[in-house]
Amino acid sequence: MSDLISPHGGQLKNLYLDEQGIAEEKARAKHYPSWDLSHRQLCDLELLLNGGFSPLEGFMSQADYDAVLENMRLADGTLWTMPITLDVSETFAQGLDIGDNIALRDPEGVMLAVLEISDIWRPDKHREAELVFGADDLAHPAVAYLHRQAGEVYLGGRLKGIEPPVHYDYRQLRDTPAELRQKFNKWGWKKIVAFQTRNPMHRAHQELTFRAAQQVEANLLIQPVVGMTKPGDIDHYSRVRCYQHIIKQYPAQTTTLSLLPLAMRMGGPREAVWHAIIRKNYGCTHFIVGRDHAGPGKNSQGEDFYGPYDAQELVTRFQDELGIQMVPFQAMVYVEEKAEYRPITEVREGESVLNISGTEFRRRLQEGLEIPDWFSYPEVVAELRKTHPPRHRQGFTVFFTGLSGSGKSTIANALMVKFLEMGGRRVTLLDGDIVRKHLSSELGFSREHRNLNIERIGYVASEITKHGGIAICAPIAPYAATRAAVREMIGTQGGFIEVYVATPLEVCEARDRKGLYAKARAGIIKEFTGISDPYEAPENPELVINTVDTSPDEAAQQILLKLEQLGYIK
Repeated sequence: MSDLISPHGGQLKNLYLDEQGIAEEKARAKHYPSWDLSHRQLCDLELLLNGGFSPLEGFMSQADYDAVLENMRLADGTLWTMPITLDVSETFAQGLDIGDNIALRDPEGVMLAVLEISDIWRPDKHREAELVFGADDLAHPAVAYLHRQAGEVYLGGRLKGIEPPVHYDYRQLRDTPAELRQKFNKWGWKKIVAFQTRNPMHRAHQELTFRAAQQVEANLLIQPVVGMTKPGDIDHYSRVRCYQHIIKQYPAQTTTLSLLPLAMRMGGPREAVWHAIIRKNYGCTHFIVGRDHAGPGKNSQGEDFYGPYDAQELVTRFQDELGIQMVPFQAMVYVEEKAEYRPITEVREGESVLNISGTEFRRRLQEGLEIPDWFSYPEVVAELRKTHPPRHRQGFTVFFTGLSGSGKSTIANALMVKFLEMGGRRVTLLDGDIVRKHLSSELGFSREHRNLNIERIGYVASEITKHGGIAICAPIAPYAATRAAVREMIGTQGGFIEVYVATPLEVCEARDRKGLYAKARAGIIKEFTGISDPYEAPENPELVINTVDTSPDEAAQQILLKLEQLGYIK
């Protein structure tokens, strides 16, 4: 392990062991407990090991974590705005002590690093959400991740790097901070302005970045995030193909493309400062911060989480110690009379402005509508249409949830028949009892096992959806967090339509053909949903159906009409 010093970006941490150290650590690691890293943890680990997160030398201690939450600084006073911690389960943490070593492995079991534990603690996640993201609101993707996916225990400690995570995609575009600095030196690039993006780039982005590079007389680095972004974002494979087309629109030898394996938190102002620090580590001298940088969208009240220029204000506050210069930009709009893009502040009175929001662009893509050439390059649109066809050509999942006896299975069967009559797509029914028999026969009915059963249903449905089919799922699915995880899993592949069969408990109990409710009332069946275990009703399902006054045929028709309204059937 060593520190590298370069004219680009200053000191850079390198946490990888030398060959002898790797051999010794691999021999010792046979006796270490192992932790399989999540996608986000893999992204964090890669940037810790290669210096992208310099000056960090591992996952944060509790003192650093608390200091970052309260003051946006490490315990020693160094500017750092985002907590970087290793979250693990309660079960895994029970066998650990300070000073222990654990092997950190990828999903295939390859050991990537060893963590020497210095801290073990149980964080206050509500406090973390409030201080880091400004609100403990599950509408924020990072807050939802914090409460629904992250482990209950945090580990801190120094890392000993064994090998980097393997990437089989776009290897020629993946540079470590040291490699990118070396390229800049080789090319004679002294001033480099970086552009951060998690979306496809269109003409406005090209114009914005071109102007930014001209303004500071610098070369341009387009460095899109290809780790974790906001749920529902366009996949990075499609985006990278779009970037490869748009890079041709810049003057030769002035611009380069390199991918960043970052797990974004969508933390707005704090994230903008974090992104600037990371780009400094990659050797950049300037960093573009635009409108609503790393904003997650709307909160639970329908308001923006952050102000449009809050990120620029926070970066300005720390400008003197960041070591990288911000290039602020406002929204770019197309001026029809001039047939060109300009910052919105440069539009003169009486000029006609054209603009397509991200939401409107996605709508046009989903509905197969025209996307004008002034908005995007035809090659970019063509790439996006390949992997994101109109909704009526996508697969989708209809996910029923409701109490036992509510009528889910009956409606699901009626709906399946309607789809088979219509034709055009393969249809699969994943009924709760059928899945229990064929996929989850070894599971019991504890909360953990019920969640695992729903996750299995979600996984199968996501594969069906990904390949253009229709999945109909009809489990009880009593827990909101598990349903949200399934929605996220399936929603990246196609449509997800949640149908809440809101039949009252007393009606469900009266219909009970199997006598399950009676056994639950008698205490024979433990943890029975609606009696001895809670049912968490959906807050925002696509459709609510009460079967007291609705026949299965009528309910199926309601679902078809909703699917037609959403554009999934024609």
